[in-house]
Amino acid sequence: MPTKKKPQVAAAPARRRELLDTAAEVFAEQGYNATTVRTIADHAGMLAGSLYYHFDSKESMLEEILRTFLDELWDGYDTVLESELGPRETLEALVTESFREIDRHRAAVAIYQKESRQLAAQERFAFLAESQRKFERAWLSTLERGVAARVFRSDLDVRLTYRFVRDTVWVAASWYRPGGQHSPEEIARQYLSMVLDGIAVRA
Repeated sequence: MPTKKKPQVAAAPARRRELLDTAAEVFAEQGYNATTVRTIADHAGMLAGSLYYHFDSKESMLEEILRTFLDELWDGYDTVLESELGPRETLEALVTESFREIDRHRAAVAIYQKESRQLAAQERFAFLAESQRKFERAWLSTLERGVAARVFRSDLDVRLTYRFVRDTVWVAASWYRPGGQHSPEEIARQYLSMVLDGIAVRA
């Protein structure tokens, strides 16, 4: 009966998502090259051959994990960048969106941090390098706007600042755990307070 088939059809995407989440955790923990399809299958509680019913290779799994993360990241970033906010507000919104993505895709961010440079040399993963260039342009233009508008210091080295912000935000994927004591918004607020206002008591 048709009504009995609908739950089975609906279950397939959910199972696929579950398997990708499992693979992402294994890739993040063990490294992409060290991870085999059998390892992923073991963590998923299934036979390695059964995993090929859903994916043709571990490369396909990794590509979907990273594309899903970056697509969602850019949905959020593009919304911020198209909102015509001031430079400080743009920086604050980008940082907040970054921590939200770490909350949603912690393992994918960890993989991206560890593996993207090596992967980007492969044609299949060329989208990683393009995303990185786009990411750099977005942050540098925001910082440059802030300097020009005298919202940020005139002596600011924008490229050095970009690298500092980029690395200190994304390294949070190594220690952040979803559902912990602090929400991504609270972490972003604390981070921005330190970056924009410093940690020393003002005289």
